[in-house]
Amino acid sequence: MIELTRLNGSKITVNCDLIRYAESSPDTVLTLVTGEKLIVRELTSEVVERSMHYRSALLRTAWPDAASSLAARGAFEAARAESVEPVDEMQGE
Repeated sequence: MIELTRLNGSKITVNCDLIRYAESSPDTVLTLVTGEKLIVRELTSEVVERSMHYRSALLRTAWPDAASSLAARGAFEAARAESVEPVDEMQGE
């Protein structure tokens, strides 16, 4: 859930999983999957940033070893890519 501000200054907490899309026209208009529209003070980029921060915090809580696992996998794949010799396409001709 992310906290946003309505145009009148009141706070609203929105389930970011329900946001279908956000548009700036010039106010930020959020359209939810239900069809409901919310107008908020935050810029679209701020809504996206808060949604990503919420999602990453949620995933870190649900899977605390994710960061180290992903880093290890990335290092493995990078080392593997360096050890593979490039294929010369002209070699077979």
